[in-house]
Amino acid sequence: MSTPRDEPAIARELQTAANTTASTSRLRDYWTLTKPRVTLLAVFTAFIGMLLAQPAVPSPSLPPWPTMLGGVAGIWLLAGASFALNCLLEAAVDARMRRTRGRPSAQGRLTTTEIVLFALALGAAGSAVLVVFTNLLTWALTLATFFGYAFVYTLYLKPNTPQNIVIGGAAGAMPPLLGWTAIANEVTAGPLLLVLIIFVWTPPHFWALALYRQEDYERSGLPMLPVTHGRDFTLLSMLLYTWLLLGVSLLPVAIRMSGWLYGLIALILGLRFILLVHRLRRNYSDDRSRAVFKYSLTYLSLLFAALLVDHYLIA
Repeated sequence: MSTPRDEPAIARELQTAANTTASTSRLRDYWTLTKPRVTLLAVFTAFIGMLLAQPAVPSPSLPPWPTMLGGVAGIWLLAGASFALNCLLEAAVDARMRRTRGRPSAQGRLTTTEIVLFALALGAAGSAVLVVFTNLLTWALTLATFFGYAFVYTLYLKPNTPQNIVIGGAAGAMPPLLGWTAIANEVTAGPLLLVLIIFVWTPPHFWALALYRQEDYERSGLPMLPVTHGRDFTLLSMLLYTWLLLGVSLLPVAIRMSGWLYGLIALILGLRFILLVHRLRRNYSDDRSRAVFKYSLTYLSLLFAALLVDHYLIA
């Protein structure tokens, strides 16, 4: 027959469990500040840039592992720092939007001091890793990129112009260039084309989200294109950008950076993107806009994967 435990022991166990839960919750809050899904896409394109920077002739080979791992880690850390500052600077706006009001910065679960110190720690660690394992060019470009996103885009572009996502997209398009310079330590036409692809991809990708979240952006007070110019103008702009994206996505073939396999896949993916936006424009619904947004993520992932496969198998 078991002996009942005394009340102080039970109280200690309950307090320990509560402390563990609270610690886990705080760690989750810090993790949320780094926008992990967005960061993952940035790191993925940077990683592809690293692999593409390694010449495939006379025989395919991988870049040095320490450089690759250091580049990925450093870019991830600096991206996380930038997104944490973005959450802090947009806390008041995020609190008015259903999509973002659960963020710890919007709800005040983390203080301004805690977020700033967290961002500084990530930024310092990322900078150190990039300097040690890659090169000064990559560190300088990465720092400038995420400083531009956290401050120039967040504080000036986003609240002041409906073209915010177009101009600010330059910062979000930089990761493949950062990955390339981590290996090659130089800026050439190839990585600049990768930047251009993401730059042109960003507006139709983000406007699809803004369309089915239009009420959110109206409450936020941000001048997103669907709010300032209406749905029809936004859909027309999306269609024009997807046609432009098709042309831009084929430029790696034109400069012989990639071969026929990538060109074929880029053509199929691009035409599918155009068709989805065309159907959305002809018969709009929030569900279709959400489907376009999801496809845009698939499009970019498959396009960069095709670049990689072509580079190693066809070159």
